[in-house]
Amino acid sequence: MEKKIFTTLFLAVFANITGVGIVVPLLPVYAKNLGASGFYIGLIFGAFSLSRTFLLPVFGKLSDKHGRKPFITTGLFAYFLVSIAFIFSDTVPGLIFIRFLHGAASAMLLPVIQAYVGDLTKDGKEGITMGIFNISMFTSLSLGPLLGGFINDKFSLEYAFLSMGMFALFAFFLSVIFLPKTSDESIRNKAYKPYKLMKIMKNKVFAGLAVFRFSYTTCIGIIWCFLPVYADQKFSMNSTLIGILVMSGVFTSGIMHAPIGYLSDKMNKKILVFTGGIICAIGLLLTGFGTGFYSILGAVIIFGLGGGISMPSIMALAVIHGKNENAMGGVMSLLTVAHSLGMLAGSVLAGIIMDLRGLKSAFPTGFAIMITGTFIFLYLDHVKKTKDQQAVE
Repeated sequence: MEKKIFTTLFLAVFANITGVGIVVPLLPVYAKNLGASGFYIGLIFGAFSLSRTFLLPVFGKLSDKHGRKPFITTGLFAYFLVSIAFIFSDTVPGLIFIRFLHGAASAMLLPVIQAYVGDLTKDGKEGITMGIFNISMFTSLSLGPLLGGFINDKFSLEYAFLSMGMFALFAFFLSVIFLPKTSDESIRNKAYKPYKLMKIMKNKVFAGLAVFRFSYTTCIGIIWCFLPVYADQKFSMNSTLIGILVMSGVFTSGIMHAPIGYLSDKMNKKILVFTGGIICAIGLLLTGFGTGFYSILGAVIIFGLGGGISMPSIMALAVIHGKNENAMGGVMSLLTVAHSLGMLAGSVLAGIIMDLRGLKSAFPTGFAIMITGTFIFLYLDHVKKTKDQQAVE
């Protein structure tokens, strides 16, 4: 039963995020063609993160109390409806509104699914389990942009939006048919104990995870939101080449999740997080110095290597913390809040920087944010260890 659930969740995430990835590299250029400034391009991406940020803690906690399946299936069907709405939107305010609804649907999905996987994870196997599962997310995110560029070049943007909807609908039916009914979920077979989200947020271990996740996704927001525009305007790359650029970093990260996840169960997870953070920062800095397709491709791959080293350990530490607090949904949702705030900050900040100082300046800014977040993670871990030692003494 556990393998069946894991496989269903894996395939559902793979299908849905492939659909999302089809659209991501096309939206900035589409918005730019509609007359959007850098700030409004940032708002189109930021609206998604804004609605998701407010709703994530709500759905995460409710899924701990009422079960995972209702939120997963509702969120997937909402994704399908949003995909259809994109087809009929031809204004910048319309895109911002649809992305706001898109974020609300997303709040029901990934953290709840990750919490479901966390429920199934055995002690001592957190790294490898989350590493294998995250392959679904990162490989689909890499495949999606490549498909999106091809569909847009060969057919049209409307077909790209329709493809996103079909992937979401497939994931919806997969979850309805193969996930067990809510009363049979493992979370429902345990006595639910109410918990306070503020208690989770004040924990130094969780704070370090959240800060790192925020910094990392701020950089992803910069790459996803403005690398397509940068490549289009400065180097006149077509949608397929832009899709390859966006795909490469995510794909590199994705294929590393299983082996690094296995490694993180055998060694110090925090060393892997720190090392990955530094490599991410270097990759982002080099992106701004790119002179063409291949140099930018190399920089994006370096960024992906850093993510592949750090993120399996981040997720493993989150699962451990969720078990300790008996609040898997709460921990995963709050960690995804940090993710959403990072995407919001990255897209809006990069948009402002683009308008004031030019596109190229966004990438060194991301470098500074990633370095800062990595060292804050290290500092908070040191503070936690010091307090633990004092408590023992």
